[in-house]
Amino acid sequence: MHIIRYTDYSLRVLIYLAEQGDRLATIQEIADSYEISKNHLMKVVHQLNKKGYIETVRGKKGGMRLHMSPDEINVGILVRETEQDLSIVECLSSNNACKITPVCGLKHMFSEALNAFLDVLDKYTLADVIRDQHRPQLVRLLQIA
Repeated sequence: MHIIRYTDYSLRVLIYLAEQGDRLATIQEIADSYEISKNHLMKVVHQLNKKGYIETVRGKKGGMRLHMSPDEINVGILVRETEQDLSIVECLSSNNACKITPVCGLKHMFSEALNAFLDVLDKYTLADVIRDQHRPQLVRLLQIA
């Protein structure tokens, strides 16, 4: 299973904001911290705001912060909401044109594997990602003040 960059960036934004607490952070600040494209992050932040994960404040002193606590943000749900297509093989997609699907055992196997992948992610929240034992290193790597 491979998650798309959009999902990866969504998780990174949430991790960064979780470390900020109530302090507002900017898209530029996050982009600089991760050394990734500000343009990509703008789309991600817009969707995270629409979905209620973050809140944004406009204006000169504006920025963004988490809209909910890290223990309320489930990783599995976030992945489902940000991934465009979880069909890891054609037979799991709505556009399946594979001739052997009715008699092939792969569909069941890959469906079971995908469900297991998501079941594991469902066990974790953003709070698990930023556990206290990792915080000092995370803050240092992200150069958070």
